[in-house]
Amino acid sequence: MMNFFQRLTDTITADLNELLDEKDQKSPISMLNKYLRDSEYETEKVRKLIERQHILKDEFSKEYQEAAAMAEKRKQQAEVASRAGELELYDFVVHERSIYENRAKRIQSSMEEAAQQLRNLESKYEEMNHKLKDMYLKRMELMGKENMARAQYNLNKLEKADSAASEAKSEQMGSCLDKQEPKNWKHQSVDARIEELKKELEQKESNSLS
Repeated sequence: MMNFFQRLTDTITADLNELLDEKDQKSPISMLNKYLRDSEYETEKVRKLIERQHILKDEFSKEYQEAAAMAEKRKQQAEVASRAGELELYDFVVHERSIYENRAKRIQSSMEEAAQQLRNLESKYEEMNHKLKDMYLKRMELMGKENMARAQYNLNKLEKADSAASEAKSEQMGSCLDKQEPKNWKHQSVDARIEELKKELEQKESNSLS
């Protein structure tokens, strides 16, 4: 029984260690959540084993007390039968006493083994709870990193959109300027031509008067 519980708790602890190593490499929160659910399930199984082990230890204790009490009872009865000269009765109670004493020794050994198993289970249970706590903290850390990554992603999108809008606005302004430049040039040419014509007319009028 001791070997069974030891193998069980060692296997569960090894699985938890493997899960911690794997999540460090892959790191998606969804996978970590699955690991947490599986680990919580395994930890709960160990908790139930501890409850059963407590019950088993109590049952061993009860059986030991009964066997020890019967051994003591048969010991006293043997003394009475011996003093009374009841040899057949004496032999019977002595034999019974031996049976109860051997049973008590066997139960005591099993009880001590069960107590050691219980201590081991409780130790493993605490270790598994610490592993779970580490995984909860790891999930919180990953969630924080994910939040920062999402915020940075949204910021990058906003900056790209702002940059694209600025470029579009610059292009639009450039296009407007390009459209305005020929018109201004044309106005400037007309004004210059009118001035030339005015000067020519004034020159003609001046010549005609003279």
